[in-house]
Amino acid sequence: MSDRSGATVSVNFARPFPLFPLDGVVLLPYAVLRLFIFEPRYRQMVEHALDGSGQIAMAVFEGDQWKGEYHGRPALKRSVCIGRIAQHERLADGNYRIALQGVCRARIREEAAPSAPSEGDRLYRTARLDPVECGQPDEEALFLIRDALTSRLERAPLTELASVCALERELDERPIPTAALLELVTLSVLTDRGTQYRLLAEGDVHRRGRIVEEELDRLTRVLEFARRQHDPSSPRGVTWN
Repeated sequence: MSDRSGATVSVNFARPFPLFPLDGVVLLPYAVLRLFIFEPRYRQMVEHALDGSGQIAMAVFEGDQWKGEYHGRPALKRSVCIGRIAQHERLADGNYRIALQGVCRARIREEAAPSAPSEGDRLYRTARLDPVECGQPDEEALFLIRDALTSRLERAPLTELASVCALERELDERPIPTAALLELVTLSVLTDRGTQYRLLAEGDVHRRGRIVEEELDRLTRVLEFARRQHDPSSPRGVTWN
């Protein structure tokens, strides 16, 4: 597995990974997630991770049941993103600020509840994971995906989105592999949570490319429809139907 810098990161799927669930997809490979860690169970999780591989699996809650069971063990979706703690700062009150670098996709095979005091008093969940990535993609083989993606991002009305403008600036500043570009578009432009999870769960980069293309086309149609509905000559505060 490679990180954002291209360096190889070793992931040992023979051992359990700590699970950090949230209510949506917040991390994908190549992306960086900054977190403020204040709950005792997740402060312990970070401490344990820093003593080991530094890797944490970011998971997603299943449905809305977690809202009433957050401090318990609400159900999780199976797909996760393994991240590596790239930076950390331990604050005077014991809280942490961390930067988590997305490494690879995985799927939960077997989940373990927090342990009892007699078993080590682990406050957070862990899981055995299976990899779902289909190997490192060859950049040349992704040429058509790259071309389709950039052509869409360079056309109105997508160019009017702040997220697309920020992405274009990043592309101007540094080279971004196509696989990484797909992840960045997923997190910054395609904000539908169902679509983001679908892309997290998909291990084949070519299928992810087709999904992203379809979603950008759908977003383009929505923006064009909204533009046609807007009449700049209408009185402010009035919508013509």
